[in-house]
Amino acid sequence: MGGMDKAKLIDCAAPQYDEVLILELLHAIEFAEDAHTGQKRKSGEPYIIHPLAVAGILCEWGMDIDTVIAGVLHDTVEDTPVTLEQIETYFGHDVAFLVDGVTKVSQARAGMRSLDTYLPGTKDNLSKLMISVGKDVRVIIIKLADRLHNMRTLEHMPRDKQKKIARETMEVFAPLADRLNMGRVRVQLEELSFRYLAPKDFNRTKTLMDSRIKKSQRKLGKVRKEVADHLTKEKIEFEMDGRVKSVYSLYKKLDRYQGDIDRIHDLIALRIIVEDVSTCYLVLSELHTMYTPLYDRIKDYIAKPKSNGYQSLHTTVEAADGQVVEFQIRTHEMHDYAERGFAASFHYNESKLTDAYRKGAIATLPADLSWIFELQEAAAKASEGKSFDADKFRMKLFSDRIFVYSPKGDIWDLPRGAFPLDYAYRVHSDLASQASGFKVNGVMKPFSYHLEHGDTVEILTAKGAHPKPEWKEFIATSHAREKLRQQLARDGGVLGHITKAATQMIGKRLRKR
Repeated sequence: MGGMDKAKLIDCAAPQYDEVLILELLHAIEFAEDAHTGQKRKSGEPYIIHPLAVAGILCEWGMDIDTVIAGVLHDTVEDTPVTLEQIETYFGHDVAFLVDGVTKVSQARAGMRSLDTYLPGTKDNLSKLMISVGKDVRVIIIKLADRLHNMRTLEHMPRDKQKKIARETMEVFAPLADRLNMGRVRVQLEELSFRYLAPKDFNRTKTLMDSRIKKSQRKLGKVRKEVADHLTKEKIEFEMDGRVKSVYSLYKKLDRYQGDIDRIHDLIALRIIVEDVSTCYLVLSELHTMYTPLYDRIKDYIAKPKSNGYQSLHTTVEAADGQVVEFQIRTHEMHDYAERGFAASFHYNESKLTDAYRKGAIATLPADLSWIFELQEAAAKASEGKSFDADKFRMKLFSDRIFVYSPKGDIWDLPRGAFPLDYAYRVHSDLASQASGFKVNGVMKPFSYHLEHGDTVEILTAKGAHPKPEWKEFIATSHAREKLRQQLARDGGVLGHITKAATQMIGKRLRKR
């Protein structure tokens, strides 16, 4: 998973760009090789392997040649004597602008040495980040490619650095990829981060998934053949493949189903790709003719796309043998957008977007990426010295999950709005059952406290403490709710007996009066 050499990068670029652009790319590679001469990565490999790999990722995503060249040169200004003026002289204003933006993002992240103040960002650092990426969103794309390659080679870093970089990746870069609808990149970043942040959970979940996948694949083969034969008979042109759930996605879903993998029916989903929208709905109808649909599991993300622009039809059906199978149905363009998101949008609208950037105008973006338009406007205001609400954009980017820490530094992923009891039940249900209070960041907090990003939570216990029905008011996750229900039911026999005896005793005393 390491680097990419010059020949592989040119092989990737050759089908996409004309000869003149390929010569420009070769010039950039030679320039970067000279600038990084003598520099090594932690692995001991020549440093140039990294920028070549970043450029290769950008090329695979179908980005324009300026972005690929900026990927080759992205570390030169920060790590070598090369100046921005030299880059503009040799490679033009657009490339220099992108390299400058990537450099500014790195400077904005200087606070990473103190990660607790950096994540999700102080206002100063976040403002710098917004200004850097807002003018040209391709800066984010380059940073995502940079981070993806760094995560792929993270094993060469010290353990404390691994956890720090993985934590930042999970909390900042994976959500950024998601907001750009770069689903495949988000999954890769989350998977790599999860491996380093919670290796025991990762290995346990992966082992569980691997054992089930073999069984699921055998059963799925029959359904796949039935569907392929039926659609072919109906003269519907299609492509079909399987999508395996990521380890991190399965880990999060197991939490919602109390660890019961038998209740998870989309471990492997069949994906059907067709030419147009009307054929999507036709295929959906055919599937419902063949199998029994689970009507509460039908989702039309074509008529009503997700907030990040994702479009697809989802349906879950039950086959004759009782097997439950999920299908995703979409067009080729929808599939490309689901995989590459903004990178695909840029590819389809390259000339329009590039011209807008070149003229210094705010680019026209797809409606589902309107938040970028707002971000660009805010960046324009900030660069003019006007104020803007950085917290507003932080919330837009990091809206659904929070990450809290044990006193030992272990990371726990919870939904926004979670309480200390949710954390306690995630750590261990027996420990939660004896909770008498919580310290958050060293300060006592009530059971009603809503956890926040970066909180360090200490569970205080007492021998006499036991689960209480009123705890239901201070629980947000289904996992904690189910564990509390089980504990209350288990204790109900003893506590119920005591309550009944106490009631009888009070009754006797009242009758004597």
